[in-house]
Amino acid sequence: MFLASLAFLAAVSGASEPQSPKTEALVVGGGCFWCLEAMFDELRGVVSAESGYAGGDRAGVTYEEVCSGNTGHAEVVRIVFDPRVVSREDLLRLFFTLHDPTQLNRQGPDYGTQYRSVVFYANEEERRVAERVRDEIARAKIWPRPIVTTIEPLRNYTRAEEYHQDYFAKFEKAPASQRMRMNAGYCSAVIEPKVLEFRKKFADRLKPRS
Repeated sequence: MFLASLAFLAAVSGASEPQSPKTEALVVGGGCFWCLEAMFDELRGVVSAESGYAGGDRAGVTYEEVCSGNTGHAEVVRIVFDPRVVSREDLLRLFFTLHDPTQLNRQGPDYGTQYRSVVFYANEEERRVAERVRDEIARAKIWPRPIVTTIEPLRNYTRAEEYHQDYFAKFEKAPASQRMRMNAGYCSAVIEPKVLEFRKKFADRLKPRS
């Protein structure tokens, strides 16, 4: 049920870009960070989308450590955005429809607590907003099963290794010979269909493509 209930998201802001914005950050996890990063990074109002790890027992972890499932971290995307173009609430509504928030500790083919559906908060206001949007989505019943997304305090955020950043964007631009060394099967079968559908459904809310 990817991109569930598009009508529900119709209220997401489509305002034009202002000058000298004051930015905020949102950290969310919902499966492999390559996929969420690729979509959020194209949304108008998003200044940057960075792959990383959060919620574990220490900072400075590596991809291999997180993949073990023993550190408590989740793969996340840190979204820096201009709230005068797109609000935190709108980004959270998108988050709850761009992945399946009813899957516990997995997302599609990816299994483990590191792939859990999670929203991290830096203060009590962010916690309240996250809970409000989660409850709003649940009441709207756009998913057939209960939402299992956790809302956790942000701790031990670590930026992922450089090769993870803009992974799908690099994949799209790479020649065929290089794509074979870039998890081509996963990118083509899992990420690409979601990104293409996202671009089609939300074309009027995306940044101009270069």
